Amino acid sequence: MNTTDWKILYLSQDPTLIQSQLAGEAMTREQAGPLRHDVSTDEITPVHILSHHDDTLGDFAHTGLRCAGVNPIGWRSLREARFAVLVAGRRYGKGSSREHSPTAEKLAGVRLVIAESFERIYRQNADNIGLFTSTDFGLLDRIARGETLSVDDLVADRDPLAAAVLRAGGLLRWGQQHLAAVHAGAPHPQVNSPQTLFEKILSRHLLPTAFTPAAPQTGDGLFVQADWRFIHEYYTGMADTLMKRALGENFTLQRPEQIVVFEDHTSYVDESPAHVRGGLIAPMHAMSQAQRDFARRHGLRMHRTLTDAEVLQDDGSNVAGISHAMVAEHYALPGQVVVGTDSHTPHSGALGCVAFGVGTSDMANAFVTGAVRLRWPDSVRVSMQGRLPAGVTAKDLMLHLLALPYIREGQGVGKVFEFAGEGIAHLSIDERATLTNMCAELGGLTGIVAPDQETMRFLKERRGVDFQIEDWMHSDADARFAHQIAVDLSQLQPMVARPGDPGQGLALSELKERVRIDIAYGGSCTAGKREDFDHYHAVLAWGLQHGLKVPEGMQVFLQYGTTAVRDYCIDKGYDRTFAAMGVRILQPSCGACANCGPGSSTDATQVTVSAINRNFPGRSGPGQVWLASPPTVMASALAGELLSFEALQQRVR
Repeated sequence: MNTTDWKILYLSQDPTLIQSQLAGEAMTREQAGPLRHDVSTDEITPVHILSHHDDTLGDFAHTGLRCAGVNPIGWRSLREARFAVLVAGRRYGKGSSREHSPTAEKLAGVRLVIAESFERIYRQNADNIGLFTSTDFGLLDRIARGETLSVDDLVADRDPLAAAVLRAGGLLRWGQQHLAAVHAGAPHPQVNSPQTLFEKILSRHLLPTAFTPAAPQTGDGLFVQADWRFIHEYYTGMADTLMKRALGENFTLQRPEQIVVFEDHTSYVDESPAHVRGGLIAPMHAMSQAQRDFARRHGLRMHRTLTDAEVLQDDGSNVAGISHAMVAEHYALPGQVVVGTDSHTPHSGALGCVAFGVGTSDMANAFVTGAVRLRWPDSVRVSMQGRLPAGVTAKDLMLHLLALPYIREGQGVGKVFEFAGEGIAHLSIDERATLTNMCAELGGLTGIVAPDQETMRFLKERRGVDFQIEDWMHSDADARFAHQIAVDLSQLQPMVARPGDPGQGLALSELKERVRIDIAYGGSCTAGKREDFDHYHAVLAWGLQHGLKVPEGMQVFLQYGTTAVRDYCIDKGYDRTFAAMGVRILQPSCGACANCGPGSSTDATQVTVSAINRNFPGRSGPGQVWLASPPTVMASALAGELLSFEALQQRVR
């Protein structure tokens, strides 16, 4: 490739330097100063523009990028400036599994992204569409000199499978050439060395190909057969288009009985400030209709969430909710492999299965070939001892882990997090799901908990399944872990994370300033489960008993994760307490967590305390979002400022 005309854009922490480059000023690496770390997919392609599937997506590339409080890249700016290379710091592409992000960059003319490190899903999505990524900063000098670079130069730091996919121009093209004859049923490789539970499960699902090793080692690319594949409306139309382009109109899906379709991001889109302001309601409805047509055409099972008005007309038979929460409630079992088009697919790892998120091309390829691509990862063991103190939850534990230097430096990217130790026995499946779900924020491939008595109890109580744990369903005593993290649960306190990144956590007791709150939001896949609502209700019921009211002007929202959680709360009478405290109850869907429903901020001056999983710039509107646990969110709602439930109780006494 001739790089003579390749312009380089350094994503500096200083927005004025980015704007200068967009205006035509060439810079060196040194002149650009410190690079922006943790560039999220929410910034590359803000959620409200994800209904764009065509060439116009390139107009929005990096319009959500925020540096020092400024958005330096406007609509069409990147495309019109004709940059071929983007350069950034560590953990590039954090967050969502949306393939829209690398697609928008490529449509804007970007050929190569260079960063200190990449998040797993973003980089794999880039591979799948033929966008090159590299951690070799030495390429910058060669490009500056106008040298000719070969594909080998650009894939030098990649595994053989990733390199092969890039050479072919993307995954679907490669898959049609090399995966047609791949099938399951081959005996899993005999391994004499100790294995983790994750490794045992993956070994039992390996698909042999000419390009993947029979006995994979860390970093090797491979394919597995999933027991469940699921998709939601932001991806289905795009996947359908990809499959039609590659295979024609009459393509066939492999094992359609193991595919589940969810409509969970658009239930409240008519009330989403970002979508209403952007005039995107009609495209979002069209996107949902495209998914319904796809599911009907291929005879797929589909779960559709309902709006408030539709619930009034429902006969009670509708079973719906957020996709990955629904998969744990209805489908996943220990020892299985689950893949979905959401970065929080690891939710089901709480049951002892391997669950991970993929992008659109990966799912399209999995639909038509049955093969799911990933790299063999290292594992990290999180060993927990003791019990969580009263008022401290798994969300506090996760915010503690996210603030550790090991995680902040990106050492967890692409790894498997196994939660173990005697402390895990004291956590319910709902709490374990908070941990595995938020492995996406740790940067991991997935999270997993070995099945135990609590797993069997959950499956019997929630699903009527009499599951028996098999002898192999645990990590061997001498299994290798790349890193060990020890946590004394008894020493944890209520935590919060400052706006901008989930990794900016600190104990509430260490927060020196008073933080006034305008919006309190409880819900999402991470915090919309039964036990989360037990916490919401406990705080509000206590407040009601002590004569507390939500302060004037405070907006409080609670959104169920699934219809089963809603029905549980109604049976418990929680809805009466919520109504008495003036809380707006929202039907199960993703909502404000993904900036697609009530609870999102509408003004940059607003401050939200939220139980969601991530608070990247613009994620839930233009305001500032603090992350906290369910009890802290509700205590803060009553106090009008960031406050733990314990501190609120002490204040009232």
